[in-house]
Amino acid sequence: MSSMGLTIIYGGGGHAKVLIDAMLEASPRRKMTILDPDSRIWGTEIFGVPIQGDESLLPEMISAGADRFIIGVGSSSHTLLREKLFAAALSHGLQPETVCHPSAICSARASISEGVQLLAGCIVNASALVHSNAIINSGAIVEHDCVIGAHAHIAPGARLAGAVHVGERAHIGAGATVKQGISVGADSVVGAGAVVVNNVHPGSVVVGVPARLLRRLAI
Repeated sequence: MSSMGLTIIYGGGGHAKVLIDAMLEASPRRKMTILDPDSRIWGTEIFGVPIQGDESLLPEMISAGADRFIIGVGSSSHTLLREKLFAAALSHGLQPETVCHPSAICSARASISEGVQLLAGCIVNASALVHSNAIINSGAIVEHDCVIGAHAHIAPGARLAGAVHVGERAHIGAGATVKQGISVGADSVVGAGAVVVNNVHPGSVVVGVPARLLRRLAI
């Protein structure tokens, strides 16, 4: 995690609180600011980090030394918004900040791409590959040889057995379990607490034990 410059956090809601907490635990003096489109929260703070306005302030922030960004928006469904915000920040010349809570356990033999968020108590095991802007949320387990696609969200307490493939922008709900070797397609949603024992086609919503198709998403 960089200790230089100013980091812009996109979004000032609950997920941003978790990220700021992780950042402060890892680097208490890290300089951060928050941008959010909701004018009702401008001028407030999260743990001492100011919410200064919306994206129109970006040129001013960059002039003031902003060089990195974090996507502070989580998801409860597919994560297209996270992807759009990530691309927009890159287009302004900002670099993605990787967040790792001190209590996260990440194998030195796992591969973690830029902008990934490893939150409190999560485990990423050997030979796992986590692509850019993915969230491995609090207490989630990503076992050996898993591949997590860009912008995907592994929600709190979810458990992926070995060699699971999760596609881009997919969401694995809180407490869900995915059997070893399963593929969860891009833009899919696995409901909270589901147990996935069969492959999930792209753009599908699956729920239950065992997981069954609820509907197809129009992405």
